[in-house]
Amino acid sequence: MDMFALDDEVTRLEFALSPLRGLPRLAVLEPLAWHLRQRDTGRALALADEAEALLATCQREPDRQRIAARLRLVRSEAEWMWAKLDAAQEMADPALRTFSALDDAAGIADAHWLQALIAADRGDHARRDAELEAAASQARRAGDDMRARIAEAASAIWTAYRDQVGAQQRWGRRFEAELADLHPAVAPWVHDFLGLVAAQSSDFGTAAAHFLRTRDTALATGQVRRAINAGTNVGSCFTSLNDHEAALEWMQRSLELARPCGWPLSIGVCLIQTTEALRSLGRLDAAQELMVEALDTLAPLASSRTYAIALQYSADLALDRGHHTLALDSFRQLEQRAESLNQVDFQIESRRGQAHALSHLGRPQESLQAAHAALALAQRANDAAPQVRTLRVLADIHARHSLPTPDGVAANGAPLHYLQQALAVAATIDDYTVPGELFDALAREHASLGDYAEAYDSALRANAVRESTRSLAATNRAIAMQVQQATERARADAEHHRQLASSEAKRAETLQQTGSTLERLSAIGQEITTHLDAKAVFKALDRHVHGLLDVSSLIIYLLDADAQGLNAVFGVENGKALPAFHVALSSPTSNSARCVRERREILVDLTPDDDNPNRIPGTLPILSALFTPLLIGDRILGAMSIQSPQPQVYGEREQLILRTLCAFGAIALDNAATYRQLTATLKTLHETRARVEEMSLTDSLTGLRNRRFLLQHVETDVAMNLRRYDEWQKHPEQPLPEDADLIFILIDLDDFKSVNDTYGHAAGDQVLEQMRERLETVFRESDYLIRWGGEEFLVVARAANRADAEAVSERVRAVVADRVFELADGLRLAKTCSIGFACLPFLPAHPRLLTWAEVVELADKALYLAKDGGRNAWAGFFGTELTPPDVLFPWLLQNAEPATRDGMLRLVSSMDLTVKSAAGSKV
Repeated sequence: MDMFALDDEVTRLEFALSPLRGLPRLAVLEPLAWHLRQRDTGRALALADEAEALLATCQREPDRQRIAARLRLVRSEAEWMWAKLDAAQEMADPALRTFSALDDAAGIADAHWLQALIAADRGDHARRDAELEAAASQARRAGDDMRARIAEAASAIWTAYRDQVGAQQRWGRRFEAELADLHPAVAPWVHDFLGLVAAQSSDFGTAAAHFLRTRDTALATGQVRRAINAGTNVGSCFTSLNDHEAALEWMQRSLELARPCGWPLSIGVCLIQTTEALRSLGRLDAAQELMVEALDTLAPLASSRTYAIALQYSADLALDRGHHTLALDSFRQLEQRAESLNQVDFQIESRRGQAHALSHLGRPQESLQAAHAALALAQRANDAAPQVRTLRVLADIHARHSLPTPDGVAANGAPLHYLQQALAVAATIDDYTVPGELFDALAREHASLGDYAEAYDSALRANAVRESTRSLAATNRAIAMQVQQATERARADAEHHRQLASSEAKRAETLQQTGSTLERLSAIGQEITTHLDAKAVFKALDRHVHGLLDVSSLIIYLLDADAQGLNAVFGVENGKALPAFHVALSSPTSNSARCVRERREILVDLTPDDDNPNRIPGTLPILSALFTPLLIGDRILGAMSIQSPQPQVYGEREQLILRTLCAFGAIALDNAATYRQLTATLKTLHETRARVEEMSLTDSLTGLRNRRFLLQHVETDVAMNLRRYDEWQKHPEQPLPEDADLIFILIDLDDFKSVNDTYGHAAGDQVLEQMRERLETVFRESDYLIRWGGEEFLVVARAANRADAEAVSERVRAVVADRVFELADGLRLAKTCSIGFACLPFLPAHPRLLTWAEVVELADKALYLAKDGGRNAWAGFFGTELTPPDVLFPWLLQNAEPATRDGMLRLVSSMDLTVKSAAGSKV
C-alpha cells in the first residue's frame, strides 16, 4: 500500500467499495481509510470503525493483525493532527510492535514516520531525526523508493533549519536534478526543501514558485497539512517581497483550507502568518487579535517550531505597538526555544529583536551586544534578509544613543555606515524591493552630517521606491478589489436571495390550504433557485406552473436595458413557443406594463363578448389572466403572466401560488444575472492577465519572443531531449535518435550600426522588424525565434536533426543576403548576416556534458569566427569522438581553435565549403 495516493486512486477505491457487502469490503476499507486520513479525517475514522467491526470475521491471523495495525496508524495520525500527541503516541507504539512482529518493512517505515512527526511537534528533534532515519532505512529494505525519498526530503528540510549551507551542499543539487522525475507524492517534500533554502537565501521569487508546487502536489496526493503549510509559505514570500495584498490572499486561502479540518497546528500557522501580513500593513490591532487566537490555538504544541514562529511574530508585533518590555520577554523566550530547536533563523531573530527592544528601553550596551551576535549568525548562515534587518537596528542604536564610534568607521558616521551596509546587502537579494524607509534613514543621516546633496539623492530614491511600489501595489489592489467586490456582491446577493426564498417559503406555508402544496412549493423553490442560467429558470417555471395551475399560456417579461420597455423573453401556449415581442412601459393598454409600473398584481376576468386589445394575433382567446411582478426587494425585474381560456379560474389560492413562484423566479433570474456579470468580470481579468503575460514574453519591436520566454520554456525541451538520449544509451546498438536534437543558432546582422548612424534608428527598427518575416520563411512555427538583443537573434530549432544545421544556416544567410530591406521612404538596403550554431546534446554519447547555456556560448564563439572570416557567413561547432567527456567548458571555449586543430572539436563553415543549395524543407 502506497504511503500517499493520487485523487484518481481514491476515486477508484470509492467506486470499488460501493457494490461490496460483508467481508469483501475489508480489502477496500483499509486502503480507503488510509488515503482519506488527511483528505477527510472524519470519514477515514468512520471507515476504520467499519473495518475493525469486520476484522472479527477475518480468518487469517496475520492479515487481521496487519490491518488492525494500519487502522491504528490512521487513528494515530488523526490524533496527531488534532494536537493530541500523547494519544497519538499511544496508538503508534503498538502499531510499530505489530508491524515489527510481522516483519512488514513498509508498515514499520510508516510507524517510524508518524513517530517522527509526533516528535517534531513535541520539539524532540533528536528523536525526530532518528525516527526519520529509521523510516528511510525500513523503506529501502521494503524496496519502496517513494517512502525512502519522502523521509530523506523531510530530513533535509529539518537539517536546513539548523544548517542551511550544509543541507544545500548535501541535497540541493541532487534534488534539483531529480525534479523532472519526481513521484507526485515525493514532490511536495523536495519542493518544500528547495523553497526553504531559497527563502533562507532571500531568493523569495524562487521560493514562492517551489512552495506553490508543494501546495499543488500535496493537495493532489492527500497531504493536506503540508498543502496548508505551503500556502502560508507562499504568503510569507509575498510579505518578504512587500506584496502584502497577495500575501493576505494566500493566507486567506490557507485558512479557508485549514479551519474545516480543525487541526491546531495548521490553523495556528495560518493565523500567525496572517498576523505578520497584517502587521506589515500597519493593522496592528487586527494583528493582535489574531495573534492571541494563534497562541491559544498552538498552546498544546508549545515545544514545536511553529510555536516558536508565533513567539517571534508576537514579539515583533509588540515592538511595533511600542510594548518594548513585553517584546523583550517574548524574544528571550524565543531565544530559549531557538537553542532547544537548534535552528539558526530563530537564533538570529531572537537576538535581533532583543537588540531592538533593549535600545528602546535605554540599555544600549546590551543592545549592541545582541545586535552584533545576530549579525554574526546571519552572516555565517549567508542569509541576506536578516542581515538587512539587523544592520538597520545597529544604525538605529547608534543614532539613538551616544556611543563610541566602532573601529573602521568614520567619526559620527556609525548610523550612516550601517545603513549603507544594509543597502549593499539588500542589493544582493533577487526580486527584493528596498523599503523607502531605508532611503529615508539614509537621507536623515546625510543631512545630519551636512551632506545635503547625498541627503537629497537618498530622498529622491525613497520617493522613487514608493512610486514604484505604489504603482505595482495599486495594480494588484485594483485587480484584487475587482474580484473581491464581484465575489462579495455575489455572496451577499446569494445570502439575500436565500433569505428571500426562506421568507417566501414561510409565507407559502402560512397561506396554503394543504401540506402537500406546501411541500411541493418548497421543493420547487429549492430547484428553481439553484439554476444559474436564465433559460433553465424559464423552463423550470413553465413546468411547475402547468403542474400547479390551470394555464394555457405563460409569458415572462423582463425590463430592457434602459428600463423603458418590457421584452417578452419567454412565451409558451399549449406547449408551443410564442414569438418574442416588445411592450413599451408607457403603454396605456398593456396589463404587463401596468403591472410593472404599479408594482402590483393585475387580475383580468373577461367574458366571451369582451374586446381584448392585448391579444396576440394567432393565439387562443383568453377569459382569465393574472399578471404578477418579479420583485427583488424594492427592485423590479419584470413580470410573469399566466392565462386561461376558462372564466374566473384565478382566485386567492392561485394568486398566492403564482406570487410564490414569481418570488422564486425573481431570485433565480437575479442570481443568473449576477453570475453572468461575475463570470464576465473574471473572464475579463483572466484575459487581461493572459495579455500581460504574453506581452512580457514578446519583444515589442519585432513581435518575436524574448529571453524571458526562452528561460521559461527551454528547460522542458532540454529535459525531453535528454530523455531521448538516455533511452538511446540503454540500447547503443540502435542508431542515434532522429529529430531529437536542439540546434541553437545565433544570427547577427553585419555592420548594423551603420544603418542607425546613416539613416537613423527608425530605419534600423524597420530592418529588425523585417528580419522576423525572413526567419519565419526558414523555420517552423514550433521553433523558438528569439530577439536576443540589439541586432542579434537566437533560434532554437526543436525536435531537429543536427545533420540539418549547416543547410539551415546557409538558408538563413541567403534569405538575408539575397533580399533587400525596404524602408518607409522607398530606400532599399542590402544587408548580410553572420551565423554561429551548436547542438544539444553537444556530445551524443555524453548528453549532459554541456548545458544549453554553454551550447549557446559555443554558438556565439562560432558566430565571431564567421565575423572574423569576413562576415556574410556561417560557422558551427560539433563534438567529435576525441572530445574528452570530462573537459571543463571554460577551457573548451577559450581553446576552441587549438581544440579544433587537435580534433577535439569539429568546425564547419561556409567560408571553407562550397555553398550548399538552400533547397529543402524547414528544420
